[in-house]
Amino acid sequence: MYGSISAVGPANPERLREIDLLRGLVIVLMTLDHVRDYFHSDALTFDPLNPDRTTPILYLTRWATHLCAPTFVLLAGVSGSLQLRMGKSKSALSWLLFTRGLWLVVLELTVLSFAQSFGFPYPLLLLVIWAIGWSMIALAALVWLPPTAVLIVGITIIAGHNLLDPIAPAQLGDAALLWTLFHEGGPLFVNDALIGVVGYPVLPWVGVIALGYGMGAIFAAPSERRDPILMSLGLAMFAAFLVLRSVNQYGDPRHWASNADFAHSAMSFFDVTKYPPSFLFTLLTLGLVFALFPLLSRLKGRTASVLAVLGAVPFFYYVVHIFAAHALSIAANTALGRDASGLVEYMQNVFTAPDRLQGLGFSLPYVYLAWITVLLLLYPLCRWWAQVKAQRHAWWHSYL
Repeated sequence: MYGSISAVGPANPERLREIDLLRGLVIVLMTLDHVRDYFHSDALTFDPLNPDRTTPILYLTRWATHLCAPTFVLLAGVSGSLQLRMGKSKSALSWLLFTRGLWLVVLELTVLSFAQSFGFPYPLLLLVIWAIGWSMIALAALVWLPPTAVLIVGITIIAGHNLLDPIAPAQLGDAALLWTLFHEGGPLFVNDALIGVVGYPVLPWVGVIALGYGMGAIFAAPSERRDPILMSLGLAMFAAFLVLRSVNQYGDPRHWASNADFAHSAMSFFDVTKYPPSFLFTLLTLGLVFALFPLLSRLKGRTASVLAVLGAVPFFYYVVHIFAAHALSIAANTALGRDASGLVEYMQNVFTAPDRLQGLGFSLPYVYLAWITVLLLLYPLCRWWAQVKAQRHAWWHSYL
């Protein structure tokens, strides 16, 4: 899914290990975010990044997970470049990206939208798998360009797509739906009927996957050359974020505001827009990821082993953990004698009957307990599936 490099065969085990470690780390963070959605009593009450309502620990719990989607999409692009370097032809890579991307789009519309709801008919939730799928389809066309050209396309989209923010779907008449899917995001209407939500409009994420593909040569370089480049790039991007965010003019549709104390001002400053990802959001998150990457080589022992296993089977883990988190939330609320029926047809109730979800959920410490529980439950399954993929090398494994 997220560009599983292990399916291609390692040319440099150390490099592949670090990529798996990075992917595993963001999988752990992603799990926390999705468990919070199902377990936290205030998950549907207010935005955990709102400085006026949140607490520092809740803010950090949500904010840390901002690293996940950009990393997954970036690594999908990096993987495409590495596969070419490992001998795959452009035509074979283009076909793989197209078919895998289409497969992910279909799964988002079916299996994963159902997993979020546990009921029929379910609203369509066009989230990160949707974005990765369409980004792969776009990259299937972009790979025919020189890598430098793809890199320029990626940077241009990332840095420039906020110039399109003033264009609203309502201004485009019959093209409103396409603009919602492509750039704007938000509620998804067909013939005035609400059928779902576009959480991840496609255009900004195409920029991220193109950036990853264009940077493939950096990731393919020996660590002594690669790591200083990534560290310097990450720090430069973070510095650029600080300058541009301070100016408060371009790069994010929401401006930050000074508050009564430093903590609330800082929370406002770093509360950048993810839906869709603004230029400053991408600059900040990928800057941190690039700076973090060289440090992963120092990670050893059991922690590194666990992260490597999770990072080797990202799509398998993604699908299973949505079902697991949802089912565990139903079981936990039922065990306390609560009426958990609202968690069946969950997303339908979020949109049309939120009163059925009142009285459900837990405080933040129990969210963390549920997070650890999901990780412990799924790790043996992931280790088994990673072993199957490593031993059998079936063609269809690259789609799971």
